[in-house]
Amino acid sequence: LAKPWGTVDTDVMYYSECKAGEEWKYGELRPYGNLEMSPRAAVLNYGQGVFEGMKAQRTEDGKIVLFRPDKNARRVEYGCERLCMPPVPKDVFIKAVKETVRANAKWVPPCGKGSLYLRPLIIGSGPMLGLAPAPSYSFLVYVAPVGSYFKGNQLAPISLKIEDVFSRAAPGGSGGTKAVGNYAGSLLPQTLAKKGGFDNVLYLDAAEKKYLEEVGTSNIFVVKGNSIYTPPLIGGGNPEDTILEGVTRDSVIQVAKDLGYDVVEERVPYKMLWEADEAFTVGTAVVVSSIGAVTFKGDTKKWEFEGGGGPATKKIYETLTGIQVGKVKDKHDWVVYVDE
Repeated sequence: LAKPWGTVDTDVMYYSECKAGEEWKYGELRPYGNLEMSPRAAVLNYGQGVFEGMKAQRTEDGKIVLFRPDKNARRVEYGCERLCMPPVPKDVFIKAVKETVRANAKWVPPCGKGSLYLRPLIIGSGPMLGLAPAPSYSFLVYVAPVGSYFKGNQLAPISLKIEDVFSRAAPGGSGGTKAVGNYAGSLLPQTLAKKGGFDNVLYLDAAEKKYLEEVGTSNIFVVKGNSIYTPPLIGGGNPEDTILEGVTRDSVIQVAKDLGYDVVEERVPYKMLWEADEAFTVGTAVVVSSIGAVTFKGDTKKWEFEGGGGPATKKIYETLTGIQVGKVKDKHDWVVYVDE
């Protein structure tokens, strides 16, 4: 895919509307195109919206599959509740995603050649100039064929700047949801990091600036011996959470345990990276991405491995991606088939 990541327009999108106080019903498939809404739309003025990131892929035998869509449906549900929007029911959400993928089946790349990225979006589209929930809402799903999120192959090591000025989230905020407004504030630190030669930013806790939280687009794991550490969370949209309850994060924790690793969910001091054997990030877009270097205030820690990733990173990546495309047994029933 020669075009920049996520910039290919496809044929069909899903769209539905719901008024405040009412329940979502299944909407319609329509040609992909622009939306029309009032300049007073709540999402434009106050950022009332949540989104999801998912993928459809082809298995080795050419079937189209989704990966744990029930987890995305749950995250949408509590994200909507946090932002005072009518929660989209699980059955409506998954049906909308499946139908959109089915209608764009020709855009799903062959196995091993990329995936179809799915973007469900729930927004306060009704007009509301005063600070209050919108009177009506829109739920849409659109898609784009994509390759690797970072340049190079999927396990090409990335370089991260540990951010010591900006914070991503604080306890009591909305950092545990995929609220649209969470991401605009990350653009400046990300841009500054890229100007400095880094691939992305690794955020620390807002209070003490001592503990790892997450990269702007993914969760982080740190490997020491047979133990793999990752920052903890409560889940379910708990207001104390400052990191996202990632679907890939949850899957990697289970895969790592299945492979015999001891997974430790606890606060991880950034200094642990300087003692680590390897480290990696995980997310829907990146899947598993090897960290080649981290830098904090000019002090850099590097890792170098043949093929890009360390042994734990490679094992987890190969197992997880193998499950997603049918090469590895799916003993947790994570894969959901989309009939064309």
